[in-house]
Amino acid sequence: MGRISRRGLAVAAVGTFAGVLTLNQASASGPRPRRYAMVAASQTRGMWIATVANIDWPDKPGLSPDEGKAELSALLDAAVERKLTAVYLQVRPTADALWPSPYEPWSEWLTGVQGQDPGWDPLDYAVREAHARGLALHAWFNPYRVATHDDPDRLTEEHPARRHPEWVVSYGGRLYYNPGIPEVRAFVQDAMADAVESYEIDGVHWDDYFYPYPVAGEEFDDDDAFAAYGGDFDDRGDWRRHNIDLLVREMRDRVRATKPGLPFGVSPFAVWRNKETDPLGSDTRAGVQTYDDLYADVRTWVREGWLDYVVPQAYWHIGNEAADYETVVAWWADVADGTGVDLYIGEALYKAGDPAQPDAWQDPAELSRHLTLCGEHPQVGGNIFYSAGQVVSDPIGAMSRVVADHYDTTAARSAQPTGLGGRP
Repeated sequence: MGRISRRGLAVAAVGTFAGVLTLNQASASGPRPRRYAMVAASQTRGMWIATVANIDWPDKPGLSPDEGKAELSALLDAAVERKLTAVYLQVRPTADALWPSPYEPWSEWLTGVQGQDPGWDPLDYAVREAHARGLALHAWFNPYRVATHDDPDRLTEEHPARRHPEWVVSYGGRLYYNPGIPEVRAFVQDAMADAVESYEIDGVHWDDYFYPYPVAGEEFDDDDAFAAYGGDFDDRGDWRRHNIDLLVREMRDRVRATKPGLPFGVSPFAVWRNKETDPLGSDTRAGVQTYDDLYADVRTWVREGWLDYVVPQAYWHIGNEAADYETVVAWWADVADGTGVDLYIGEALYKAGDPAQPDAWQDPAELSRHLTLCGEHPQVGGNIFYSAGQVVSDPIGAMSRVVADHYDTTAARSAQPTGLGGRP
């Protein structure tokens, strides 16, 4: 998920991330313990809080602990005011951490200097304050992105990417860990698992970045890794998908072993494959296909029950010629049907009122119509809005319209467990 610009955030038709657990829903592995279902609500109502490039929070690097806490608290208060039930906080945006990680440096988005201790523990504070408000707090991780620039010397001297330059690929002006190297796969799981083990988070969430989005005229240079680890794979695309499949299955198993019942979910770009590419695909003509371009076979992950929830980023308006919102939602409802995997739809609140967007996005009722349409599919359990900044600013009143039309009652918060804080 995630745009890197400060407000518009949109890169072509690419989207954002997440999902949340509701009570009385069960995964393929059976009912989930109530301790991770922070609110009792008939539908999921969430928002993403993006930290990369200071998109949503903190507003700028270098805030004092009191200033950082106040800004984050204001976002949580806004979630309550909008009658939401969950927030998805980006805690590992660029191979760094918003908690004192033994694996990776403190995030530069906190202080402006990667590795500099901000003087407080944002993840601990976020979990405690979310729970105090009856909100679920899902920790959102980006598995492979190392930096939004391509200069390794700008990383801290002790950064794992500098200590293991053979792990890193420069592509499209950014740095990425190479998903084809087994040691990389193990390391990124270790880094994420530390937060799972150390905090009472309510879910583990990944966005849409696996192999990076295609960049015209460039190739992702994994020749050496393919030669070393490709094994019997003749097709590099199949090998890359296998690498991501392993990451998903292994992390799922690790989460379930560490904290049984803690939901694990992914928010993919919403077009798995176009129908003209694969008869199993959606009736769309999107320029990006997750299976072919990001090497993420999300349909298989859902059909095989490797996830607890999925949140496709359906960031198009109703009637879009290349990817009609209604068509995309119906396709995902069919994919999720009968799997036990919860389905939530990612909503492009950031497009509302943006003059660069088509006329549909200038109508305050467009997003409300999305939720009405979702209500026609019993498989859809709710909606997640990208992103928190727009939940607060409410462009053209689109979020207010959603609340008035669909969130007429505040989600019940009496189900909040007692004794749940940040670190256990």
